[in-house]
Amino acid sequence: MKPIRLILFLAIAVASLHGQAIKIILVGDSTVATGGGWGPGFCALMSKNITCTDVALNGRSTKSFIAEGAWQKALDLRGNYYLIQFGHNDQKANDPTRYADPDIAFPANLRRMVADVRAIGAIPVLVTSLSRRNYKDGQLVLDLTPYVDATKKVAAAEHTPLIDLNALSVAMLQKMSQADADKFDAVAHPDARAENSAAVTLDRTHLNALGQRVFGRIVAHELARVQPALAADILTPAN
Repeated sequence: MKPIRLILFLAIAVASLHGQAIKIILVGDSTVATGGGWGPGFCALMSKNITCTDVALNGRSTKSFIAEGAWQKALDLRGNYYLIQFGHNDQKANDPTRYADPDIAFPANLRRMVADVRAIGAIPVLVTSLSRRNYKDGQLVLDLTPYVDATKKVAAAEHTPLIDLNALSVAMLQKMSQADADKFDAVAHPDARAENSAAVTLDRTHLNALGQRVFGRIVAHELARVQPALAADILTPAN
């Protein structure tokens, strides 16, 4: 079956599930996870017809998420949609347990995830990484570009729905100053303290409750756009 026809077939099959709970599984690193990622804000906008499960884990890359068995556990949940976002930890070249280069290993891991999701009859949706909120000389620092580009290339090659959260978060943050963007910052993250070997006041990678709502809303609205069958079950918040 051709890729485009396969996507249409899966979309029709999932659409027929309305009337029973549709299962959305969130997979990724800590910028997706419940502790400091956009996942809670996203799940809060799903209607009662959708079960939203966030299995993202702090500190994981595509490599470690697969190697540790977390990916198989996610597949075992038998979701209907899998939103997949990695990149922040894949770029840690000093850690061989997590590093996946953006040219070969990282896209290969994403392609495997896409194939595995389709093999269980579900729909994969790739998500580019949420931007960090660091500024230099008044300009937002863009340090995830190779992984963002690799994710987009895999989505195009595999005919996979894409949510370009990186582009959307960058567009928002480029209109802000460091002080403005800091309103989304989490308190110092344990992983950040360990890696920097010093306590930090602001965590400009992870999100506080406001950041979770703002960026979770962006992902939810984009999911309704790229998967119109879900639009009726994605809520519009009052503010």
